[in-house]
Amino acid sequence: MVNATKRKFDDKKPSSSKKQQVEPKKAEKKRSRPVTAAPITSASNSDSEAEFDDAEEGEEGGEWSDVDEDVEMGDEQPSEKPLQPKNPNAAKESHQAQKVLQQERKAAKPHSDLLVEAKKIWSLVRQKNIAPAERQKHVKALMKVIRGKVKDIVFKHDASRIVQSIVKYGGQPERDEIALELQGKFRELAQNKYSKVIPGYELIRLSSAHRQSILLELQPQVMKLLLHREATAVLADAFELYANAYERSILLREFYGKEATLFTGLAGFLEGVDVERRRRVLVALKENLTTVFNNPDKGAITHAIVHRALWEYLAALLDLPDEAEQEKLRREIFEIAQDVLAEMVHTRDGSRVVREFLAYGTAKDRKQILKVLKPHVERMCLDDEAQNVLFTALDVTDDTKLLAKTLVAEIVHVAPKLYTTVQGRRALLYLIMPRSRRHFTPAQIASLAETDAVREKTSKKSAESREAEIRKAASEGLISWVEESGKTLIRDPGASLVVADIVLYADGDKSGAISTLLTAISSPYPSLDKTTPHPIDLAHSSRLYKTLLQGGHFSRKTESIEPVQDWDATSFAVNFATLLSADVITSFCVKGDRNGTFVVAELCEALVKGSESSEEAKEAREKVKGSFKRVKKDIEGGEARGKNILLEKLAAL
Repeated sequence: MVNATKRKFDDKKPSSSKKQQVEPKKAEKKRSRPVTAAPITSASNSDSEAEFDDAEEGEEGGEWSDVDEDVEMGDEQPSEKPLQPKNPNAAKESHQAQKVLQQERKAAKPHSDLLVEAKKIWSLVRQKNIAPAERQKHVKALMKVIRGKVKDIVFKHDASRIVQSIVKYGGQPERDEIALELQGKFRELAQNKYSKVIPGYELIRLSSAHRQSILLELQPQVMKLLLHREATAVLADAFELYANAYERSILLREFYGKEATLFTGLAGFLEGVDVERRRRVLVALKENLTTVFNNPDKGAITHAIVHRALWEYLAALLDLPDEAEQEKLRREIFEIAQDVLAEMVHTRDGSRVVREFLAYGTAKDRKQILKVLKPHVERMCLDDEAQNVLFTALDVTDDTKLLAKTLVAEIVHVAPKLYTTVQGRRALLYLIMPRSRRHFTPAQIASLAETDAVREKTSKKSAESREAEIRKAASEGLISWVEESGKTLIRDPGASLVVADIVLYADGDKSGAISTLLTAISSPYPSLDKTTPHPIDLAHSSRLYKTLLQGGHFSRKTESIEPVQDWDATSFAVNFATLLSADVITSFCVKGDRNGTFVVAELCEALVKGSESSEEAKEAREKVKGSFKRVKKDIEGGEARGKNILLEKLAAL
C-alpha cells in the first residue's frame, strides 16, 4: 500500500481582538492496567478513548488521504524492454493519473457526495483551538448533512470518524439522534475496528440515557464479544468505567447460563433455590469462565467483568452444603486459572479472587501462586488492589523462608523506586508493621482481615510468629538502605515517614543507619547554601528526629507518646549529643529560623530520663547543659516557636 500523501491544512485563527474561548479538556477515566502489561511511556498510549483522539491528532491539520485504500503499487511487472532515458516528469504524471483514478473510484462509491461535503465541515469541527459556540454550529451543520444516513456510512473508516466527532462534541440532541439511528447495530459496531469507538467510548460514556439499551443489545452475545479482538475492549470499558450496578448485572447475565439470564445478580437468583438448580447454574458459570481462561491470547482474562464473574462463583461455592464439594470445585477452578492469576490482581474482584485462593490453598498452591506473581512484584507494590494480594500472601503463608526469597527480597530490592508513592510506602511498611493504623485505613485493614477466619483453618503458624519472621527477613535490607541513602531520604516528606518507622521497628543493628541520620544534620546551621535548606528547617525532617528522640509516635487518641518497645531513645539521644558539636546544637535554637527548638527540647527530656540509669546519658546531659548556659539569654530574648517548652526542658537538665 502506498502511504497516503497529506497536504497541510492551514488552521488559521480568526482575526479578532477578543481572546478566544477554548473548551477545557476533561480528564478521562482510565481502565485499571494489568501488572503484567508493559509500563506506559510518553510515546505510547493504550487508553481506549485515546484511539479516537490519536487518530484525530494524526490527521489534525491535514486532509484525508487522496489515495484510496484499494490502490496498491506492488503489482506492476518489470519491463523487459531496454531502459529508456528517464522522464523528469514521470513521477508527477504518474501521481496525477493515480489521483484521477482514485477520485473516479471514490465518486463511484455510495454516498460519495455526502462524504465529500461532510468532510469539509468535519475539518472545522475537529479543530483544537475553537470557541464552543462555533464548534456547536459546525456540529449541527454536520448532523444536518448525515441525518438519516448514519447507519449506512458508519462502518466506513473515514465516515466513522465523522460520527464519532458528532457524539463527542455534540450536545444531547445530537447524541440521541445518533443513538436512535444506530439501534440494532451496536453489536456489529462493537466488532468493527473503526466504529467500535461509537458505542464503546462515546455513547456509553457520554450518553447515560442510552447506555442501558446499548448494553441490553450487547448482553446476549457477551461471551462471544469478550473473545472478539475489537469488542472485548468495549465491554471492558463499559463494565469497569461507566456502568452502574444494575447495568453491570446486565452484562454478567450470560455467564450464568440460560436458567438465570432473567435475574439481576447471581446471589439474588441463588437465594432460596434448591441445591440441584444451584449446581446447574454453577456448572454453566464454570464452563463460561473456562472458555475465557482457555483463550488467554484474547485479552479477556484481564477484564474486571471476568474477575467479577469468578468472584461470584467462588462466593457461591460457600453456600453449598457439602464442604468436600466446595473444596473440589474450588480446586478445579484454581487449576484452570493458576497460570494467569497475575493477569487478575489489578482489579478489586480479581484481587479478592487471588487472595481467596491464597487463603484456602495448600502450601503447594501458595508456592505456585508466588511463583506466578514473583516477576511482577514491583508493579504490584504500586497498585492499590494488587498490593493487597502481596499483603495476604504475607499474612497466610507459613513458609517464611519462601516468602523471604520470593516477596520480601523483591520488595526490599526495589525500595528506592517505591518510597515516592503512597502505595509503595505501604508495601515497604507492611513488612515491618503490618496493618498499622498510621499507614493503613480502616477500610484497607477490614479488607485484609476478610481472610483471617480462613487462615485460622489453613495455616499452622501464629500470626505473631509469622510477622516476626517476616520483619527479621526484611530488616537487614531496609536498614542498609537507610544507611546508604538516609541523607537523601530525610529530605523527602514521604520517605522520612518510612525512615522513621524502619529505625523504630526494624530488627537488627541500626548503628550505621543512626550515624547516617545524625551526620545529615551535623553541618553548620543554618545552611550556607540557600538552595539546599538544612534538614532541621524541613518540617518533616525535624519531625523525624523529634520522633526518634521521644521514643515513638504521638497518638492523638491517647494524647501521649506510644513508646516502641525495642527502640532505645536514650542511646539515640546520647549519640545525638556526641556526634553533633555543641555549636551546632545550640545554633538550632538561636540562629536562622530557629526551627530546632522542639528537637532540642526532646533531646533534653530524653537525656534527663536516661541519666537515671546510664552514665553516658549523664555525661551527655552535662555537655548539653553547659553549652546552653551561654545562649540562654538569646533564647529568652528570641521569638522562636516553642521557646517556653525549651526553657522548661533546659531548666530540668
